[in-house]
Amino acid sequence: MADLSLLSEQLSALLTNEHSAIANLANASALINDSVEQLNWAGFYLFNPQSKQLDLGPFQGKVACMHIDLGKGVCGVAASTKEVQIVDDVSKFDSYIACDSAAKSELVVPLLRKDGSLYGVLDLDAPILNRFDKEFAKKMTEFANRLMTTID
Repeated sequence: MADLSLLSEQLSALLTNEHSAIANLANASALINDSVEQLNWAGFYLFNPQSKQLDLGPFQGKVACMHIDLGKGVCGVAASTKEVQIVDDVSKFDSYIACDSAAKSELVVPLLRKDGSLYGVLDLDAPILNRFDKEFAKKMTEFANRLMTTID
């Protein structure tokens, strides 16, 4: 597994003096995908206040669902509850949305603005069961919070 503290340092270097949300999200997804083992998708869904849905944002991996309703799937649940979701086996998640049949486990971290409102989610999929644990989720939450300082 990648050294997640190094990952956050690399992210900080990438984000220095860069304030384009799309550029930062794109580089963040590429950094995760390139640095973290046993992933088959790393990217972002962004909250669309007009449609009240999550819309596909920058990502690395196979094609993905373009819109996700709040409360549906792992991303929609993380967005609606504003809580990290660790799913050891996606086949046992009631409202799971199968965008990629190779995904076996998933981690979704809400992206929140300074005022606590929803910006979107960071979504990681893995081709193995039980890929993510609480310590990994904590580090990815720190990663996401660092990223949000350049966006909000």
